[in-house]
Amino acid sequence: MIHFPRSVLTLMPVVPARPISPTASERERLKKMAYGHKTQYRLRLRAQVVLHAARGRSNARIARETGLHLDTMRRWRGRFAGQCLAGLTDRHRPGRPSAFTALQTAQVKALACQIPVETGVPLSRWSCPELAREAIARGIATFMSASTVRRWLAEDALKPWRHRSWIFITDPDFRARAGRVLDLYARTWQGRPLGEDEYVISADEKTSIQARCRCHPTLAPGQARAMRVNHTYGRGGALTYLAAYDVHCAKVFGRTEPRTGIVPFMTLVAQVMRQEPYASAKRVFWIVDNGSSHRGAKAADRLTAAFPNAVMVHTPIHASWLNQVEVYFSVVQRKVVSPNDFADLSQVGDRLRAFEDRYNATAQPFQWRFTTSDLDDLLARLDRHTADHQEESSFRLTA
Repeated sequence: MIHFPRSVLTLMPVVPARPISPTASERERLKKMAYGHKTQYRLRLRAQVVLHAARGRSNARIARETGLHLDTMRRWRGRFAGQCLAGLTDRHRPGRPSAFTALQTAQVKALACQIPVETGVPLSRWSCPELAREAIARGIATFMSASTVRRWLAEDALKPWRHRSWIFITDPDFRARAGRVLDLYARTWQGRPLGEDEYVISADEKTSIQARCRCHPTLAPGQARAMRVNHTYGRGGALTYLAAYDVHCAKVFGRTEPRTGIVPFMTLVAQVMRQEPYASAKRVFWIVDNGSSHRGAKAADRLTAAFPNAVMVHTPIHASWLNQVEVYFSVVQRKVVSPNDFADLSQVGDRLRAFEDRYNATAQPFQWRFTTSDLDDLLARLDRHTADHQEESSFRLTA
């Protein structure tokens, strides 16, 4: 240890503390940082250092009151004096050099964007451990962890372990059929607006609604406890719920039948068409899908023969989602059928009819937002997808 004479120590210059003079806006921001509940702890301490310094307190006193080391306190005081609020943030730290190159990262991401079977791996979909294992097997890297792969995939929101099912358009008249349905929702038919005495009905069947009698009573929900439904049940049969939904009046006409078929569907039609205002209407359009009860031209002729002012309009094949009554059926499934706990089929029917009355009392038309413009955009995207897929297939065959 080197000992300096007292005379030398008294001659050493003392570096004065850098003065702090924050503006009014900076002072307000510093107070929010220093006393905010959501402020990070390190930012809170730094803001407190600057506020103490702005009050003219010495470095030694600030260090005692904040519990920071004197050198740490000097650093943040000096950083604020030189860079203002920006000086209180952490500087960029490059950290340890990456163990993987950008090429290796891209190769793993490209592998994740392929179907495993097409790459010779007997898997239906990738997981992060499987991708890491396959990357090592292919010689992309000598070692790779699943967490590293997961971090890379998260950068581009890649989730190869998830999947969604879809169905491609097979109906050659899809645009024309879908356009007619969407025009009716917009109260237009063949380019002309519908009159006040013309109505649009959306109809279909919800099949196989079962009566499942739970072997133990359902327990009501309570504080911090969900409703509990016993897993085991006895089967009490199944029935079909047929419904006709007035698109613009938001009114439902329903009935239950033992099974679906032409006769039950025509019974539903008669139930609607024999009451006003549909009986005396100029035209009543019936939007249906391609189910066996109302499929093809024969069903349309049968409807017109029974009720001359009724016009049957079919949705495209595999496009029941264009039928608005399906939205009502989803409401029935959520609010009435699930969880299924009925003593017998009569209780199922009574519940459905009671809900129908309850729904009609307050229902409003669905806010249908899918228009013919959206339909054209959808078909254009499918055309581009088909062209790209055919080009990719041709490239694979020629490669």
